[in-house]
Amino acid sequence: MERLSSSAPVPPHLRGSVMALGNFDGFHAGHQAVVGRAIACARAEGRPAIVATFDPHPMRLFRPDAPNFRLTTLDQREGLFARAGADSMMIFDFTPALAALEPADYVRLLIEDMGVAAVVTGEDFTFGRARSGTIDSFAALGLPAQAVGPVSDAQGVISSTRVREALRAGDCEIACRLLTRPFAIRGVVQHGDKLGRTIGFPTANIDMGPYLRPAYGIYAVRGILPDGRVLNGAANLGIRPSFDPPKELLEPHFFDFAESLYGQEVEVQLIRYLHGERKYDGLDALTAGIAQDCADARQILAGTPMLA
Repeated sequence: MERLSSSAPVPPHLRGSVMALGNFDGFHAGHQAVVGRAIACARAEGRPAIVATFDPHPMRLFRPDAPNFRLTTLDQREGLFARAGADSMMIFDFTPALAALEPADYVRLLIEDMGVAAVVTGEDFTFGRARSGTIDSFAALGLPAQAVGPVSDAQGVISSTRVREALRAGDCEIACRLLTRPFAIRGVVQHGDKLGRTIGFPTANIDMGPYLRPAYGIYAVRGILPDGRVLNGAANLGIRPSFDPPKELLEPHFFDFAESLYGQEVEVQLIRYLHGERKYDGLDALTAGIAQDCADARQILAGTPMLA
């Protein structure tokens, strides 16, 4: 799997590609259908398969004050695209200049600069100045294109918006079904106040970064370590007022695990929302509450299969 940038030349062996063109932030079932079609077309024609994405997300350029909304990092997307079978990920530097390109110039960039032979997108994909380019524009400008229709379930079209709504409501099961995998937050473990350690429940503190903020509260979670080990645990997701300014943190406690994780990048899958944040009357009540949360999480995770 190779990572490419729109600001650098495309290597000769990746020219002549079929490109899945979109943002694919959530890489939910609908996105997977688009990418799957592109990869199938590339394999049938003996061409490289490239999956495009944009960084920053177009919403961040047009609405810079929008609350955090990302569902994946670039590293996570690269792994997801690789598992889908892509040969490369193309990161388009989404700048005002790119957004202002006329559709003809945009297509010329794809054909001449990147050597793209064909594109596959969703039916609603738009591009170029004032979003004036559509799926029909590609063929009119000399680039073969296919549009993949939306993927739906009983509640309607599967979309990143629905994933975000589910996570904000604490509904990990719906988010997992739409994504076809658990929603996961990846970050480097940092030092905290170490209160958890003093009461027998050490936590790995992870900054929320640009991720969407799911419902605050307690979750049953699985952690994926850099070496591939999978750990079950319970986590608090919320604001730590002891930080100045107060800071949003994901704080997983992994069961039966005593190794140091400081400085390591850990991925935490949110499996089930247990309850909202609670205020306990004293340290003994807090300890008892955490112990019950851990017991509940153990029981849930014991009956929940592990998904990639």
